[in-house]
Amino acid sequence: MLSAAFFAGAVHTTALVVFCFFFALVTVAGFWAARWRRPKAGMASLEEWGLAGRSFGTWVTWFLIGGDLYTAYTVIAVPAALYGAGANGFFAVPYAVIAYPYMMVVLPRLWTVCHRHGYITFADFVGGRYGNRWLTVAIAVTGILALMPYIALQLVGMKVVIGALGVTGEWPLAAAFVILAAYTYSSGLRAPAVIAIVKDFMLYGMVIAALIILPYKLGGYARVFELANNALSAHGATIYLKQGQFLGYSTLAIGSAIALMLYPHTATAVLSAKSANTVRRNAAMLPAYSFLLGLIALLGYVALAAGIQTKDTSSVVPLLFLKMFPEWFAGFCLAAIAVGALVPAAIMSIAASNLFTRNLWGEFLKKKMLPAEESAMAKIVSLVVKFGALVFVLRLPAPYAIEMQLLGGIWIGQIFPSVVLGVFTRWFNPWALLIGWAAGMASGTGMAYAMGLKSSVYPLHLFGGTYAMYAAVPALILNLAIAAGLTVVFRALKVGAGTDVTDASAYVG
Repeated sequence: MLSAAFFAGAVHTTALVVFCFFFALVTVAGFWAARWRRPKAGMASLEEWGLAGRSFGTWVTWFLIGGDLYTAYTVIAVPAALYGAGANGFFAVPYAVIAYPYMMVVLPRLWTVCHRHGYITFADFVGGRYGNRWLTVAIAVTGILALMPYIALQLVGMKVVIGALGVTGEWPLAAAFVILAAYTYSSGLRAPAVIAIVKDFMLYGMVIAALIILPYKLGGYARVFELANNALSAHGATIYLKQGQFLGYSTLAIGSAIALMLYPHTATAVLSAKSANTVRRNAAMLPAYSFLLGLIALLGYVALAAGIQTKDTSSVVPLLFLKMFPEWFAGFCLAAIAVGALVPAAIMSIAASNLFTRNLWGEFLKKKMLPAEESAMAKIVSLVVKFGALVFVLRLPAPYAIEMQLLGGIWIGQIFPSVVLGVFTRWFNPWALLIGWAAGMASGTGMAYAMGLKSSVYPLHLFGGTYAMYAAVPALILNLAIAAGLTVVFRALKVGAGTDVTDASAYVG
């Protein structure tokens, strides 16, 4: 058996050198991206800096969205969930499968409307569709609140990797994010797009090697599953779902799929595509990442079979690689995870700055900002967002970021009626949507706090029965019910329905 204490204080020199080499490589790529496809006019507009001029084709968009959705913390947290909770942690795989048909139906239409009207964010779309300032602000605030802990989790992932290499202190993490901030500031969305290509090749190499070599060393997959099941049984979990877990598992998958395509960083990646067909092609191709995610998840069982023992489940994958691989390849694998933190952190900070600049600051500014002013402000806000997340991670325990991310998933699902249903119908009254959003946010937050922010599955008591469900789902049902009911009432009372300034022909086809 190998415990985390085995590595305490030990610097893995060879692994560290390989790690630094690949980190330096992506740093050079990030700064070089400022020249890649750069327009003659430079990046003096939010559309150029924050969306790369909506110029990305099928393959670049595929790498960008994949790098955006499959983060460093995905590589760490999904195996950690299986390591600690068994089959219940596997919900991340079916939710990714559900998400892509949903993406095929919704996002090309959203892209068309946003492209036609120059919208940078989904909050821009809601503002144009409903003509209600406060609903627009609510969508923007929700997006920023959901993003901040997500960015912090990327730092948590990188912190775990750096710690596993035996490097102590705060300076390595701070230095990494100073570099990230610098090339994001200069290159905008082009930087994570270039780095995402490097990251994906590294990640696929890591996972394929790990899922062939490690089970072979451990006696095959049958032996891995047997050993993993025995280890899980010791604390009441198994590699199979148990009675009573089915509803929680399925609602986690459905609710997470709904949320996945509503995150602002997803919007940023999707709206950077050059056509609606590019988005459709990506919806068809992105399930390749779901296959990769399934393989990544199995690393949790491999770690159990390999005898990895740690109370900090986030360190499971780094410990596994350092034990089972030669140091040079372990360094490559840990570099792949760290690079996997850079891509989404950059996109998320850009997305948050787009929302603040356009939909908070810009919404209340009496004078419309010039493109160069928008771009300059977004760059500064992106720096503030990154360093805010860095301070959060360095000064507060890692569980705080995880708990806030749990809330973020619940919160972001509450914009579904305004954004997704808004693409298909203008029936809802904007004030009804705003009140429904507030009810969903309050109830979802209340359920999460009732569980002590330790779980997002809440035992809902209804009609004499108890139903363990992902809190985002009953909160969204309440949100929709209130929005629909109040729309009927407000229509009867002729309460202001706002003005739709979007082009009706953009919704056709």
